[in-house]
Amino acid sequence: MPRNQPVYSPKTAAAEDLGSLPEWDLTDLYAGMDSDQVKGDLSEALSRAVTFETSYKGRLEQLASENVFGLTTAIRAYEDLEDLMGRLISFAGLVYAGNTSDPATQKFYGDVQEQITTASTHLLFFTLEMNRIDDAVMDQAMEDAGLSHYRPWITDLRKGKPYQLEDRVEQLFHEKSVTGSGAWNRLFDETMTSLSFQVDGQDLGIEPTLNMLQDPSGDVRKAAFDALQSTFSRQLPTFTLITNTLAKDKEVSDRWRKFADIADDRHLSNRVEREVVDALVLAVREAYPRLSHRYYKMKAKWLGMEQLNAWDRNAPLPDADTRIIPWTEAKDTVLAAYSRFSPDMAEIANRFFERGWIDAPARTGKAPGAFAHPTVPSSHPYVLLNYQGKIRDVMTLAHELGHGVHQVLAGANGPLMAPTPLTLAETASVFGEMLTFKSLLEKADNPEKKKNMLASKAEDMLNTVVRQIAFYTFERKVHTERRNGELTADKIGELWMSVQSESLGPAVKLNDGYETFWTYIPHFIHSPFYVYAYAFGDCLVNSLYAVYEQADAGFQDKYFDLLKAGGTKHHSELLAPFGLSAAEPDFWRKGLAVIEGLIDELEQLDRH
Repeated sequence: MPRNQPVYSPKTAAAEDLGSLPEWDLTDLYAGMDSDQVKGDLSEALSRAVTFETSYKGRLEQLASENVFGLTTAIRAYEDLEDLMGRLISFAGLVYAGNTSDPATQKFYGDVQEQITTASTHLLFFTLEMNRIDDAVMDQAMEDAGLSHYRPWITDLRKGKPYQLEDRVEQLFHEKSVTGSGAWNRLFDETMTSLSFQVDGQDLGIEPTLNMLQDPSGDVRKAAFDALQSTFSRQLPTFTLITNTLAKDKEVSDRWRKFADIADDRHLSNRVEREVVDALVLAVREAYPRLSHRYYKMKAKWLGMEQLNAWDRNAPLPDADTRIIPWTEAKDTVLAAYSRFSPDMAEIANRFFERGWIDAPARTGKAPGAFAHPTVPSSHPYVLLNYQGKIRDVMTLAHELGHGVHQVLAGANGPLMAPTPLTLAETASVFGEMLTFKSLLEKADNPEKKKNMLASKAEDMLNTVVRQIAFYTFERKVHTERRNGELTADKIGELWMSVQSESLGPAVKLNDGYETFWTYIPHFIHSPFYVYAYAFGDCLVNSLYAVYEQADAGFQDKYFDLLKAGGTKHHSELLAPFGLSAAEPDFWRKGLAVIEGLIDELEQLDRH
């Protein structure tokens, strides 16, 4: 998934400063949009899906009780189809992400999405019927050696049994998704990438404009802020309609499926208990005064201000290193940090550079932010960046490569069990960031450099933990209020400002116009309630890294086992070898104490 927090940089770097930036080579998936293989595979996917439905629909209970080998064969055929369709939609999605404003890629993405939806309609019966098999029959069937391989997938599948609907209703929901939520998602993406922001007479896209919010000059930062809020304000009717529609769409689905809480659907897909997430949210919100409030008060003093403006929150410190970091240096920095931990981890990460699996340049029309896309186990992941040459871009590279390594290692589980729940999917990415940060911190050869490094890391952690829990709180407020009727742009802005005020504290002034900044966060649109996964992952890694620093030989092997597990184990099973448990009340406080410790250290440095 894409990183939610923007990857800021103080200025737009010239191409010659960055060096040669790689663009991904998607031919490992397909030769191109017009490839005969694409057309052939789309046709084959539909044909095989129809045959699969004809062969197995209405027979699964009988197979489970009388012919377990036959049921295992059916699951393998289903898995093969998932891989084929996943390859097609992954390719279309990556092409689209590379240029969302191009009419040809828009059409290609839409056409593939429609055809895959049509084919997958013939597969809907399978998981629904699997869940109707009697528990005793299924338990007995899973004693078979062949079927037991799929036990984790079957177990997770059956957790959704209480929320599934009658087959034809499920089919209607599925087919309508293309013209429903999927269409609104596309509208958001294409609107966002088409926006223009006027800064000092220049028309810029959203990525370089957001990047200016970390310019050393307060005037430049304010100009960027004014441009952002001006454009966002003009687009408020569109973004308000998208938000209202998707929130209502989710409410309809939740009501039909009888989910008790607005986030329960996300918790189910994340394989995490609501109580665990609630404990995380409570711990973070209780820590706001000790974390963000305290840090931003200190930062305001460093910048010689009584109170930070909204555009100053991510400003560099006065003596921060704002040089442009060439791509080759970023690559070497991350690979060296990975290699110190594990040469095997560095070798997998290096494949992304050597084999054309990274798309780094910031281009007009390209999707903003960054992500690692796993595609399918029969291929390999790809990473998208908008590399601007700043230290946070280096950390983002480390983050996304962590995802990529995780996805490569989990791929051996196959299409059904390789995907990792979002809460654990952030583990390797945040761990990769931590390795890179610690490596850079060791090279800080004077107190001022160390202070800048610690401040940068503290801000990243606040963006990953405090900001994301504020986002989650905002989403809960929006979806709760939407159940009482449509929300106006003013009401959504009011909810946004309330959670921002609570999380940022009195040292940050929420200037006029900031009430529109909810509009550009893609996770609110694409993945409702996803954002708490960032805080979950950061706090988890804080605890995990503490174990690593004190561990004897063997930590790396246990860590690789965690990554290789993919979606085959619950978080409790994966954390147990490290002596950790997310269900323990103090688990989250220990993770937050790491951030608090950084701020303590900054205060001590500030006194000397």
